[in-house]
Amino acid sequence: MTLINKVIKENNTSINPIWIMRQAGRYLPEFREIRKKNPDFINLCLNENLSSEITLQPLKRFNLDAAIIFSDILMLPYGLGQKVVFEKNFGPRLGELNLDKISQIDEIDFIEKVHRVYKALRKVSSDSILKDKNTIGFVGAPWTLLVYMINQQSPKKNLKEDFFKDEFLINRILLIIEKFLKIHIKNQIDNGANVIQIFDSWAGLLDEKDLPNYIYTPTLNLVNYVKSLNVPVICFPREIKNYKEFCDIVKPDAISIDYNANPKEIIKNIKIPVQGGLDPKILLTDKETLKKETMKYLEIFKDHPYIFNLGHGVLPETNPSMVEYLVKLVKEYK
Repeated sequence: MTLINKVIKENNTSINPIWIMRQAGRYLPEFREIRKKNPDFINLCLNENLSSEITLQPLKRFNLDAAIIFSDILMLPYGLGQKVVFEKNFGPRLGELNLDKISQIDEIDFIEKVHRVYKALRKVSSDSILKDKNTIGFVGAPWTLLVYMINQQSPKKNLKEDFFKDEFLINRILLIIEKFLKIHIKNQIDNGANVIQIFDSWAGLLDEKDLPNYIYTPTLNLVNYVKSLNVPVICFPREIKNYKEFCDIVKPDAISIDYNANPKEIIKNIKIPVQGGLDPKILLTDKETLKKETMKYLEIFKDHPYIFNLGHGVLPETNPSMVEYLVKLVKEYK
């Protein structure tokens, strides 16, 4: 059994597996080499040879316990025929949302557009470097995908003032998103993903009154679906105010916490396995600070099933030697 499965399935507290969100990517010189020659990000995700190579790059450098497929949560709107482009220094920009067009997409159309992600997963999961390690597949949570699809860009830049005005549109899109997320999850699992993580990057935008409709119910449906396929599911509802309530209602197998969550509060209130928490900016400091902050999380969670990770993705300006030191600290912790 892999170390991550021991933590999630057996509540083992004597080990601390480690993987890092965005571990395959922008901070690695070997990734930047590939990216330079492949400026179209979506095409890069759909190149199964390059995306599988990128997925495995961090595991060739560091003693990590899982690979996470090099892909993007926006493969879902892309698969539904909405235009998705990534602009330098801006982020994703999505095309006009045509509900009639999206409503007519069927499973075969969707798979035809994104099947190379599954081919990459198959290549990755059969690589000998992953013997006794996990292959993580992932999706965006329904709420976060809804935000991108209607807002057409990151809400960090600007959330449309009239976002909630068309309730019919929102409810129709949520149903479509849920249907195709299940298809996307099933195909990732069928091609070798043995853990699924659900990223709810914009969970923190909502008021408490809106959580049941937009986060709890749609995410619970997905969590139950993944569980029905006998694969562990980790949820990352970034910057949600009440992690305990989320866990009590959604019941993921493990909860990933962001760097604003207080680990001492989490340990008091949450019974299920916990993942993450370390602020990625700590990797931009020095080894002494990194050691102190890393030990803080390891000590707090020493008697709780815990997977070491960051509280958000690794930053592009991170020195790979700091990641190497972090992995060493976690692996040597007793």
